[in-house]
Amino acid sequence: MPQSIDQLKKLIRFPEGQPDEVLREALTHRSYAVEHELDYDNQRLEFLGDAVLEIALSEYLFARYPHADEGVLTRMRAALACEGAIAELARKLGLGEYLLIGKGEAESGGARRESTLADLFEAVTAALHQAAGFPAARKFLVDLFAEYYPDPMAMLEVINPKGALQEFSQGRWGEHPAYSVFRISGPEHQPDFEVEVRLHRLVATGHGTGRRTAESAAAGNLLKYLRDHLE
Repeated sequence: MPQSIDQLKKLIRFPEGQPDEVLREALTHRSYAVEHELDYDNQRLEFLGDAVLEIALSEYLFARYPHADEGVLTRMRAALACEGAIAELARKLGLGEYLLIGKGEAESGGARRESTLADLFEAVTAALHQAAGFPAARKFLVDLFAEYYPDPMAMLEVINPKGALQEFSQGRWGEHPAYSVFRISGPEHQPDFEVEVRLHRLVATGHGTGRRTAESAAAGNLLKYLRDHLE
């Protein structure tokens, strides 16, 4: 059963005296709307919330990194606003406990899907924006991101370790990392790829269920080594 909407209102600083309708709409998954023959769901608010999130993060990063160029700011914003990052914020807030979702969708684990949680976070953001205005929504978002993602620059390595390693290696040594599959093991339906990355006499490995994920893991491991051992 979904939690009380009053608990959520306190959690997201929803203004007192404002009607609950827009927040209830934000919590209504399409499957629930179809099942209960409602004429609304949270998809429209998700659309608006995506825009609110983008401008709030743009202002936040613009002010925090006064010397960063457009490309770096854009990549940081994309890292913070990606599906995985905002789905994790939805988990931290427990938003899935408030979601109104159809029975079949719930039984299939829909309330735990990253895409569902990310959409829910955007819809709730839009509901706060509609009820309290952009400044309130911006403060809620900035406080949340500052708490859970205190180093936006580091997010670039988390989201795209291969790109971060490429930038680092080109800037420091003028070299490109070289990746190769070292080993493939496990059953055919669930293979384990072990990939090796070589850069400037350094070697690191990574595992994954596919070559790309293994390459990303290897790049992340080499970046960690570089951060720990190079000034």
